[in-house]
Amino acid sequence: MAVERIRRRRPVRQRIIEVGRKKVVKVRSRGLFVLPNLFTTASLFCAFISIVQAMEQNFGLAALMIMLSMLFDGMDGRVARLTHTQSEFGVQFDSIADMTAFGVAPALVMYKFCLYTLGGLGWAAAFVYCLCAGVRLARFNCNVGVVDKRFFQGLPSPAAAALLAGFVWLAVENKMPTFLGESLPWLAFVLTIYAGLTMVCNAPFYSGKSGVSLKNAPFIVMVAGALAFILISSNPPLAIFTIFCVYALSGYAYQLWLFISDKPNPVLPGEYTVDFGSSEPESVAEAGPDFPEEEPAETKTDPSARQSRSEERRVGKECRSRWSPYH
Repeated sequence: MAVERIRRRRPVRQRIIEVGRKKVVKVRSRGLFVLPNLFTTASLFCAFISIVQAMEQNFGLAALMIMLSMLFDGMDGRVARLTHTQSEFGVQFDSIADMTAFGVAPALVMYKFCLYTLGGLGWAAAFVYCLCAGVRLARFNCNVGVVDKRFFQGLPSPAAAALLAGFVWLAVENKMPTFLGESLPWLAFVLTIYAGLTMVCNAPFYSGKSGVSLKNAPFIVMVAGALAFILISSNPPLAIFTIFCVYALSGYAYQLWLFISDKPNPVLPGEYTVDFGSSEPESVAEAGPDFPEEEPAETKTDPSARQSRSEERRVGKECRSRWSPYH
């Protein structure tokens, strides 16, 4: 007796869309899921090239590869949302690629550039940055949907990597002041420690996910964008390093303003205000107890009183039923 082999096909993802009054089932191709992962792969490839170029003492190209990796990292999430191809695999793959591109690569580039001259302090600073980048990415994955999406909790790892890459690029292009020549390793040490610790702090940094819409943006946004392109093209290393320095300080400035104006931190979901003047919370005091009131002490202790009350209720019900108009 021949046994038929039934091939189990993988279910094709479908999506129901409404066209007028009709509902159309739109079949989504499996090949489309590769598209956002290709951008993540490109980001990881740029990080690998950056590490290789740093080992070959080509620090300018290594810094540029880190910034190009940041560009690909910003595109993969947007492509996944536009094509509706979000998946758990893409989330995990993106986290691993970010750890390599914005945690390992900047630390190694900075160490090979000038931190190695400090000995143990140099590799310690590079490891602190790498560790803080891993903690920052793990905390971001755990707080998705909990923290206000308008702000980042701590400095984002791509911005921290761009801060270090901009510093290296600026130093390679000889745009640093001459009096900083001998103290350049110590300046790199302070910058690396600052970028690492700022990634794991609770300062709110603007994310740019909610703001001016590109569909109906005012005219001033176009003018500001044109001026930004002109400034960056005139001196790219100095402009990029200055932009990320200002952004790395903006979180602390905004947190100071929140502290002065007595407002809660938007990136701390468990933050609330307690009135120590009352013995219990206001909501509990207004709502009252959630259990029924106890019976009087007489009824609770005297069985004869309870029996007489039940007898009165029974007689009253009989009288009402006997003299009702429907009897």
